[in-house]
Amino acid sequence: MSKGRKFSSSWGFVLSAVGSAVGMANVWGFPAKMGSNGGSAFLIAYLIFIALFSTVGLTAEYAAGRRARTGTLGAYHMAWATRRKELGQAGGLLGWLPLAGSMCIALGYAVIIAYVLKAFAGSLSGSLMTADTAQWFESFSLTDYSVIPFHVIVVVGTLLTLLLGASSIERTNKVMMPLFFIIFAILAVRVSMLPGAAEGYRYIFTPRWEELLDPMVWVWAMGQAFFSLSITGSGMIVYGAYLDSKEDVKALAIRTAVFDTIAAMVAALVIIPACFAYGLDVGAGPSLLFVTLPRILQDIPLGRLFAIILYTAMVFAGVSSLQNMFEAVGESLLHRFPRLKRNVMLILLCVICLGVGLNMEPIFKWGPWMDIVSIYIIPIGATLGAVSWFWVMRKEDLLDEVSHGAKKAPGTVWYSLGRYVYVPCAVILCVVALLMKVAF
Repeated sequence: MSKGRKFSSSWGFVLSAVGSAVGMANVWGFPAKMGSNGGSAFLIAYLIFIALFSTVGLTAEYAAGRRARTGTLGAYHMAWATRRKELGQAGGLLGWLPLAGSMCIALGYAVIIAYVLKAFAGSLSGSLMTADTAQWFESFSLTDYSVIPFHVIVVVGTLLTLLLGASSIERTNKVMMPLFFIIFAILAVRVSMLPGAAEGYRYIFTPRWEELLDPMVWVWAMGQAFFSLSITGSGMIVYGAYLDSKEDVKALAIRTAVFDTIAAMVAALVIIPACFAYGLDVGAGPSLLFVTLPRILQDIPLGRLFAIILYTAMVFAGVSSLQNMFEAVGESLLHRFPRLKRNVMLILLCVICLGVGLNMEPIFKWGPWMDIVSIYIIPIGATLGAVSWFWVMRKEDLLDEVSHGAKKAPGTVWYSLGRYVYVPCAVILCVVALLMKVAF
């Protein structure tokens, strides 16, 4: 494997993985779901699932990628071939579904980041600070071909950061992720000064134990943990493929989860207290970012500066997640079609993403698209991955790979948690999504 296809350090890897995990799921998804599902009760359930999924599920995805030394398609082929060589081809075919999930979600995600970039431009010019935010949001979110320049910048710019593979991903995330945390920390301090913000903190941190008796609080927390860590049976595999064999994948998975959780909590400490201070709905979804928060920022001193800061952080979070989606698809295409050049592959992804994405810029188009992907493709892909690592791949092969670089090799207890707890969680999430048509 060439140097450009390896991360140069464990921290470079963690920042890249955190960049993939940190995105809209953290910034509006986590606060919205916490606000709608019992506050601290949701947080308790969420932390339990984050601990389980990072220790077991994310670790297994990193290990599968490193074992295969390639991304989604090759990792599924490898896992199934450990059982019987002829099954490898079947596994490789199954891998196309979670890989398609990465591409499909990238199409809609690029539109959302284009919205964020438009908000950033409005903050920079000052026009967002005087606009009726609801009318401003409707002016482009309900219109075809309304954010084309921003959309092109997002897609082309993200793909350009992937020119050199792991090395370029690592370099950009070493800048973007620290800045993301610094920016949101600044915003959290500013929000803490708002009158009424204390009610938001009480909502987040006051235990309401009776809420834990509601099974849907646990289901929502489980879904948020799955998608916040990007355990979708695809994206994180490719980052594992770029890991050196001396690295401890379990330790790296836990570090990824810690920083991802910090990002979610910092976002919650900005959004929930701000909504309580202004009597606004914390579960408003996309409009929270494009209507509610700008309205708040219009009313505070230096609001324009904080708007620029907010949307800069959001662009960083979005691009770093989009990098992972594109890299997962691109690496698998290069693996499947070895004659394909990386530059040609990036141009191909650009054409596909813009060719489809430019036709779904209004929220009434990309919203249902993202719902379909989140309800059907992603949960099924996550389940296929979980089953492939813990029920199809030979136990000895998985444990051997996870043991490389580990200070303490995981054993039967770790494997049993994966097989009898993590896999059933993935299946439950998939069944709930399919039967209840719930988009996590």
